Amino acid sequence: MELDPQQMGPVINRIKRAQGQLAGVLRMLEEGRECEDVVTQLAAVSKALDRAGFAIVATGMQHCLAEGGADSLDVKKMEKLFLSLA
Repeated sequence: MELDPQQMGPVINRIKRAQGQLAGVLRMLEEGRECEDVVTQLAAVSKALDRAGFAIVATGMQHCLAEGGADSLDVKKMEKLFLSLA
């Protein structure tokens, strides 16, 4: 299943934001910032990436259902993708 780049615009933006947040985490570590602040930012990066992953899987499911209905949806494969994000 190929993803439509136009549908991935919001996901790409979310990942770019997470990339900026991750760069911020690295800076914080290099500056010796407080542990709590670093962990808070790291958690934000993790959550942003998780949401991007779920959006990608959900888009894939929509695509499969639109193309061939529920019969074309590989439930085991989708389950594996969701669980890989857990």
